[in-house]
This record gives sequence, structure tokens and C-alpha cells, in this order.
Amino acid sequence: MTATHEVNKEQTSLKRDYYQLIINGEKVDSINNERFPTYNPATGERVAEVAKASKEDVEKAVEAARNAFDHGKWKKYPVGRRAKILNKIAAIMRSRFDELVELEILDTGKSLHAAQGQIMQAIEDFEFYAGAIVGHRGVVNNVPGQFHNYTEKEPVGVCAQIIPWNYPLMMAAWKIAPAIAVGCSVIVKPASLTPLTAIVLGEICIEAGVPEGVVNIVPGSGADVGDYLVQHPKVDKVAFTGSTPVGRNIMEKASQTLKRVTLELGGKSPNIVFDDADLDAAVDGSLFGIFYNTGQSCEARSRLYVHENIYDEFMTKFIEKTKKLKLGNPFDKDTQVGAIIDQKQLNVIDSYVQSAREDGAEIVVGGKPAKVEGFENGFWYEPTIITNVTHDMKVVREEIFGPVVVVMKFKDEKEVIKLANDTEYGLGSAIWTKDGAKATRVANQIQAGIVMINCPFSAFPGTPFGGYKQSGFGRELCIETLDLYTETKSILSYYGSRPLNPLGV
Repeated sequence: MTATHEVNKEQTSLKRDYYQLIINGEKVDSINNERFPTYNPATGERVAEVAKASKEDVEKAVEAARNAFDHGKWKKYPVGRRAKILNKIAAIMRSRFDELVELEILDTGKSLHAAQGQIMQAIEDFEFYAGAIVGHRGVVNNVPGQFHNYTEKEPVGVCAQIIPWNYPLMMAAWKIAPAIAVGCSVIVKPASLTPLTAIVLGEICIEAGVPEGVVNIVPGSGADVGDYLVQHPKVDKVAFTGSTPVGRNIMEKASQTLKRVTLELGGKSPNIVFDDADLDAAVDGSLFGIFYNTGQSCEARSRLYVHENIYDEFMTKFIEKTKKLKLGNPFDKDTQVGAIIDQKQLNVIDSYVQSAREDGAEIVVGGKPAKVEGFENGFWYEPTIITNVTHDMKVVREEIFGPVVVVMKFKDEKEVIKLANDTEYGLGSAIWTKDGAKATRVANQIQAGIVMINCPFSAFPGTPFGGYKQSGFGRELCIETLDLYTETKSILSYYGSRPLNPLGV
């Protein structure tokens, strides 16, 4: 471990050697006392041990959540009281911002600037939903005279929330905040590769005053903990972020008990640069779109389409800047690209690049695992640009989940729209042009849940995030997310002076 890590290790109280489960408001060991290690992807060194939940532990968590929902006070709290507690969660997170950032970096290997932005958004998520829940209410509907109809929003119940490894704390906040804001109870299964900050978030929820059983954290294997939660008859809803194949499996298993399901899945997002674009802005935005978070993002803009009139000029600048990207110590503020999550994912990324070579594509930058001085035992991959590709190539059609972008020319608007939509996915997309009419016209035809125009950022608290097609369904990070965690109850009453006798008996 580097000297920088040693200093941080001594300064933080969140960093410790062992993390427990959180069930019914308490930190507990697993019933069978099993543990598993987590590793720093940048160094390959062990960070901590984590209690490994078994099915018996999950059963306890479900019972705690069920009891908290059916018999507890949380859902009965006035919305203002729940909002106050959500704001307190955010306040505690702000007070421990640097510690949360450090722990996220140790657990994921991501760069400092990436971790800082993601932890800040996690904080803002709780603040956003603290405000949003106050205005979340039913409506009065127009009905025939002497009848009155109104709706109420009621929490759906016990929710299983399965978190991916690429944005551990931010994704946990995306799911926990809206669910508890409306009065649900949750059982969160963080990714086994990156469970630490989700566990700490559960501890912070308890510290802030969330009642026992409302937030439970059960790290463990997807095959055991995840599947058990998805199929459990006392779980009312499943929210999952992850790969499309796993999402299909979850949807199938959840159907056996007709659970409500929200899925945010994979992507192969197009990034379109027209010949009238601000070239420098498009280059910089395209760099961010694929290499941010080391390309380990579901909405990474990994298919880059550049108009033939500016292709050479764009590529000269894009290649030059890609070569300058700095890999290295994630705690260094100058590091721009962090580590790959583990050796398995590193191998997956490299296999895609090798398949591109075999298919006749050209690797113009990168194309192999990187050697980073001082971090030789970590998992690193060179930022990679691939050209001379065709749309039937595996590297163009499938999600790679790494710092790899394929670049293609296009002739006109009609052609690029067809190419952009030629995918099973539909999560993100980006358009670069100075022509506002063109931007609107193209955006309206792109089959994706998110369209970024002259902007590299895909979401802020309050903006809907979710996909079309096999990128899933449901929208997170927005007011509409509250509806995913509530039932709408319709109440119809008659206030006429004469009794109703519709059958005329």
C-alpha cells in the first residue's frame, strides 16, 4: 500500500478490518459466521472482510423488513418527519464526505474525481427525495355528479434492492432514498465486489433515526442472497441495476410471485458528432463519455459516430487527448482513469479487443492491459480506440464495460439515426451539433431513455434515468421514481341524498 493510502487509513474511522450485516437496526455477524474478503482493484491488496449472508440471514432480514412495514411506525410518519430524517442522512454523509470517498476508492479503484462526484450525488439524492416526498400525493378526479373520487399513494411494501459494483454508494442511494421516502422497508444486497459503502450507508440510516427493520443490508452471493430475495413471497418489489442477462433472470423469477420489478440494465450508447459541432467540446465530451469511471458505466457512450467531413480532424484530436489520459494512483487528483474492478473483468475487456483484431478492425490507441508504476498488482487497461469496424462485429454490438470505444464515419442524419438505433439496447445517447432544430429532430428519433445534447453528463437528481428496449424499464433519480415504490389507491364515494338502487329491485 502506498504512503498516501497509509495516511488515509489512519485518518478515517469508516475504514476498518471487518464489516457486519445490518438486520433489524443492528450490526450482526452472519448466522454461519462466514466472511469474504474485498480487494482494492488498484493494488490487488485486501481491504477488509465482510460478513457473508446466508439464506437464513436473508430470512431474518425479510422478517425484520416485513414486521417494520406491517407493524412499525415508519410508513405512518408524517411526510415531513420522514423528510427530516432523509435530510439528516444527507447531513451525516456530508460530514463524513472525505471518509466515504476514500472507502469508495479503496473498494472500487476508481479515480478521486469520479468518487467525489458520485458520493456528492448520493448525498444530493437523499436531499432531493426529502423535498420530493412532501409534494407526492394523490389527486381528485372528475366523476359524475354526486360521486367523489380521489386517490392516495401508499407504499408498496418490502423491497429487495440489488446494487451493482460500478457505482456502489450512488446506486444504493438511488434505490434506498425513494423507497424509504414513501414509507417502504428495504433489504439491500450490495455487489460482493464492492459492499463497503453500502453497508456504511445502512449504518448512517440507523444513526439518522430510521427505525429498526426499515433498512437492512445483506451482502452475499447473487446465486444465494439475490435469488432468494427475488423469489421470496414476502418481498413485494425488486429493483435491480446490472447486466441484461441477469435482469432477464430476475424478471422471470419475480414473475412467479407477481412482484413489481424495476430494471436498469446494460447499454451500448451511441455518441453522434455532426460536422457543425463545436469540435473541441465534442472531443472533450466524447472522452468523458467513454473513459469516465474507466468505461465501467451502463450508459458509457461506447459507439462513436463522426461525420465524414470532420472525421480526420476529430480523430486527430481525440487520439491525441486519449494518449494523454493519466492512469495511476486513484487518490492522486491528476489521475483521470482508474482501475478495472477485477481480473475477470479485465479478461472480458481484453477478449473483446482481441475479437476486434480478429475481425479486421484497427486498434489505433491502447488495446492491452496497462502497466502502472507502483500499482503492478492492480487491474488496469489502456484507454482504447478501435476503428475500421462494421456493425455486425461483436465489439460494436455487445456491451464491453471498459475503456473501449469503437469509432465509425457517417454521411448524413438519416444514416446515423439508423445506425444509432441498430442495437438491442436503449439507455443513453449523445448528440453534438450547433443546430438546435437538428438536435431536437434527432433526439426525437433516438430510441433511448436519455439523450445528451452538447453535454457529457447523463443525470442529476431530478432527471429521469432509465432505458428503452433491453436496457430495462422504470425511471430512477426523479420524482416519478416515487410512483415505482407506491400503490395508487382509488377511493370512490357517493354523497347523494337518495339511496342508490342500480338493479331496481
